[in-house]
Amino acid sequence: MKNILKSTLLMALGLVVFASCSDDRDDNPTIVSPTTFHVNTPALADQYLDLAKSDIIELTCSQPDYGFPANTQYTVQVSLDENMANYKEVEQTFKGAKLEVNAALLASTLTTCAVEQGKTEADFPMDIPVYLRVRAVMTTVNGTPIEGTEIVSQNIVKLNRVHLLFSLPPVNIPSNLYLVGDFCGWDWGKSLSMVPVYGTDNMFWHMVYISDQGIKFNQERSWDGGEIGFAGITVAGDLASEIVDGGGNIASSKPGWYLMVVTCGVQGRNITYEVQFNKPEVWLMGPCIGDANWGELYPGAMFTVPATADGDFVSPAFLGVPAAAQGVRAYVKVPGHEWWHTEFMVFDKKLLYRGTGGDQERVSGSIGQKLYINFGTETGEIK
Repeated sequence: MKNILKSTLLMALGLVVFASCSDDRDDNPTIVSPTTFHVNTPALADQYLDLAKSDIIELTCSQPDYGFPANTQYTVQVSLDENMANYKEVEQTFKGAKLEVNAALLASTLTTCAVEQGKTEADFPMDIPVYLRVRAVMTTVNGTPIEGTEIVSQNIVKLNRVHLLFSLPPVNIPSNLYLVGDFCGWDWGKSLSMVPVYGTDNMFWHMVYISDQGIKFNQERSWDGGEIGFAGITVAGDLASEIVDGGGNIASSKPGWYLMVVTCGVQGRNITYEVQFNKPEVWLMGPCIGDANWGELYPGAMFTVPATADGDFVSPAFLGVPAAAQGVRAYVKVPGHEWWHTEFMVFDKKLLYRGTGGDQERVSGSIGQKLYINFGTETGEIK
């Protein structure tokens, strides 16, 4: 019975066991926890090592003794400290005890170590000692690590003279930002895509309903760890005093609609977000509201604001019939930008934004009609 249980366990783990013995065995090998494991000092340890001019750095190590030949996965750990404090693992694994470490991956990992210790791009290139060791773990035939079989090499190898260039990709301003929150049931599938402000590459806006449960935003439509909450922003704008920390979310002490404007920046290796929370003002523009001079924030041209998250913004009734080339025009006002940088219109009941694109097609209307816009569903209608 004991042998049957052992056999069942090993089959479940999917281990490849080599029983190339000359005699037959009626029992299965027992996994031994290895106590010794070493990485060998490479011949280049005392040489000048320029990672930018290298393809691979070859390392070798002993094989942990698990009591029988077993699938083993090896990973290199590196640090700038002799005691391996704050080590990082190179994002590369090996199936044998000969480790051909990609030099570019090693350089980017070491650069991350240096940056986390306060170095900036201006401090590079640098000639530094590098410390490394190897972690080994037994795996199934599918490469899944087996719990309880991990061992780290007892010794640490020093590479005395490593020439390191700054090897991290540039930190880029987001090209997209998406809003999720209580208004859409925290469902990224129903999230809102923020609108880029014309003439910029770092500003986004959207009208959003913020409750006491709040919102978050992210560069991706997913809970991938990159979502930004209250702690990740600098709060600004006319209604900044109403924005509070809602358990990590960006929440409101006075639930309602806000014109949210995000300005992105880069500070070191971090993206910064200054977020304005302004009054939820939407405006008609030009002859459709009786203004032949096309003035911004024209008296009597502002939409009414709904009290609920699913309500419509409603324009005042049109006072004129603009020429075909003029059409009905609507916008929100972002401080420092002209009205057409943030305009939008309804086409076949779908709300479309100009963003950073070209001029939109014109939509006509009749005297007495109104423009209805739902920013939550991004729909609308002239009627």
